[in-house]
Amino acid sequence: MTALRSSHARSFTGKPSQPQIDAPRQIAVSTPRGDEENRRFYRLSFLDRHREQVLNAYLPRVRRQGRAVMVQNRRRKLFTNISSHQFGDGGYARSAWTHVPFQHPKTFATLAMDPASKKEVIDDLDAFKAGKEWYERVGKAWKRGYLLHGPPGTGKSAMIAAMANHLDYDVYDIELTSVHSNTDLRKLFIGTTSKSIIVIEDIDCSLDLTGAREKKKDAAPEEVDKASKGDKKGAADASSKVTLSGLLNFIDGLWSACGGERVIVFTTNHLEKLDPALIRRGRMDKHIEMSYCRGPAFEFLAKAYLGVDEHELFGAVGALLREVDMTPADVAENLTPKSAEDDAGSCLRGLVAALEKARDDKASGGGGGKEEKRPEEEDGGAVAAVDKE
Repeated sequence: MTALRSSHARSFTGKPSQPQIDAPRQIAVSTPRGDEENRRFYRLSFLDRHREQVLNAYLPRVRRQGRAVMVQNRRRKLFTNISSHQFGDGGYARSAWTHVPFQHPKTFATLAMDPASKKEVIDDLDAFKAGKEWYERVGKAWKRGYLLHGPPGTGKSAMIAAMANHLDYDVYDIELTSVHSNTDLRKLFIGTTSKSIIVIEDIDCSLDLTGAREKKKDAAPEEVDKASKGDKKGAADASSKVTLSGLLNFIDGLWSACGGERVIVFTTNHLEKLDPALIRRGRMDKHIEMSYCRGPAFEFLAKAYLGVDEHELFGAVGALLREVDMTPADVAENLTPKSAEDDAGSCLRGLVAALEKARDDKASGGGGGKEEKRPEEEDGGAVAAVDKE
């Protein structure tokens, strides 16, 4: 804003994007006429005796509410990295990122997950978002790492979308195989903004970053020598030369402190394949297991997909889910009406049939009397657990 002096009054001008608020008494807000394209501003005129009220109360209020409106109307974005080979020689000729509007509808309110675990994740995110002073006090970069692990179809990508919608952050989805070198990976990080989630999905499949050091340690000297020669040859042929060391520096090296309020999320289907240095606390601060569907998650899905809180088949489904491992994605598919004639009863009967088939396949695949005893033992354990509750 700029101030215009006169002998008895003062005027302030500002851009019209600031919201117009009812001015205090004897303070007028007007828009000048004329060429609107060249003169887009509001003019605020007031008497000198109102100077303290305007400068100390009114204008700060306008700025606060203007920022709030800008944040509320901000369109969040989903970014992905461009292949390093598309950049100009000697560095990036253009932005390393391309983006589309982020419009994923998933929220924690619609995420099928154990309620206690869900609340723990939400509380952790809220503490991080409000923790700027704490991170400064303890001398840590304002970032937090989350490792989502579990079988395919258990909702890891949905969890990321729910986190982004809860925090109101942009999402940067990194495709590691498109990153040529550690230097390019660092440049990608510099190109991200604060209030963002940086995602690497299926990190165990992205590059050879999975526990290679332990394999070499346990191998014979001859095997180590052959493996090292093979690694050198593969590195020369591969288009991406991102190393485990480069990824570790990306997560918590000196460059990770550039900017602030960033969340880093890795997902994997095979936790045991990842190098321990990659997922230790301080890099991946919180490990979240996305597991198979159990009773509480099923009841949530039944409410969301069918609109029912109780049904006579709930008991049968709950008992079968204690015997059979089925992902929330498979349960949700069975609960989805396929025609106008489908209702809650038909969908639940279909789910029971699918679970019984999975149980029978599991029993026939193992063979022998031991597999035939297991369902009885599990049923007994489940009943005992229910009785104790």
